Amino acid sequence: MTDTRDRKPRSLFGLVGDVPKLVKELVKGELNLLKAEMLTKAKIFGLAAGLLVGALVIVLYAIGVLLTAAVMGLATVMPAWLAAIVIAVVMLIVAAILGLLGWKRLKKGLPITPKRTIDSVKNDVNAVKGLGKKPTPPTQYGARKPDVSGRF
Repeated sequence: MTDTRDRKPRSLFGLVGDVPKLVKELVKGELNLLKAEMLTKAKIFGLAAGLLVGALVIVLYAIGVLLTAAVMGLATVMPAWLAAIVIAVVMLIVAAILGLLGWKRLKKGLPITPKRTIDSVKNDVNAVKGLGKKPTPPTQYGARKPDVSGRF
């Protein structure tokens, strides 16, 4: 802490003149703090991601071992080649189902442009310019608006 008793009183203009320098130092300090914090978090997330990828690789190998065990188990009641084909067909069916479900979900998210956010930003820009509609005040129902039938 600095000792303020030794300082001479300064004029208002002198104090106001220091404001840009102080704001600049404050912004630089905040940016340095942000950079240090984000670097620390990036290191933590990088290590976590590496551990998760390692776990995923081990899980994939474990699935291969389990599938081999399933083939070997079926091979006790049928020829080994037929057991391998049965397991492969079951895996392909599961993969097809998961792929179709994923494709349907992906189509729901298309297009990926954030339309609501873009419209909101356009409305904000128009509001700042003084153009467009004024926002409606909240009603007794909150910020909700009635639908086409007039219900909330």
